Amino acid sequence: MSSQHAKGPVGLAVAVVREEGRWRVLGLSPKVLTSLEQAERELRELRSTSAVFGLINVDDEFFVIVRPGPGSSRLLLSDATAALDYDLAADVLDELHVEIPDPDELDDDEEPWAEGDFGILEDLGLPESVLGLIVSESDELYADEQLAALARQLGFEEELEKADQRPRG
Repeated sequence: MSSQHAKGPVGLAVAVVREEGRWRVLGLSPKVLTSLEQAERELRELRSTSAVFGLINVDDEFFVIVRPGPGSSRLLLSDATAALDYDLAADVLDELHVEIPDPDELDDDEEPWAEGDFGILEDLGLPESVLGLIVSESDELYADEQLAALARQLGFEEELEKADQRPRG
């Protein structure tokens, strides 16, 4: 697997924590952009008694939501076709027991599709139907814009913006 960047993918990886009615957004290491195992490890190391999940935007091409649980993680991948080019997306599909799409079977005009648990944030106030709508806008919105919409719905858009210190061009 490879990305477009010689040094690896770029993006944003954050942990979102809900404690005592307030949201906190904490940066995760760049290693999370290429490894589901690393993402799960870093999220579990937070050891919060409250809700914790990760938002990972890779190259503004796709995003992953990771919500660690006692035995495994709940996952949502915004674009399954990203697994053709990105290790993280392939890791997510593998964990979901979904085959990586065969590039020979994809049409050039094939729409990306999501895989995973659309109810992953329902208990925090983001209904499955709303998350599905946000994910379905992948042809109109970049991954960072989709995550901003998700954050707006849950009420931590400002915290996410503060955590995202990437240069804008």
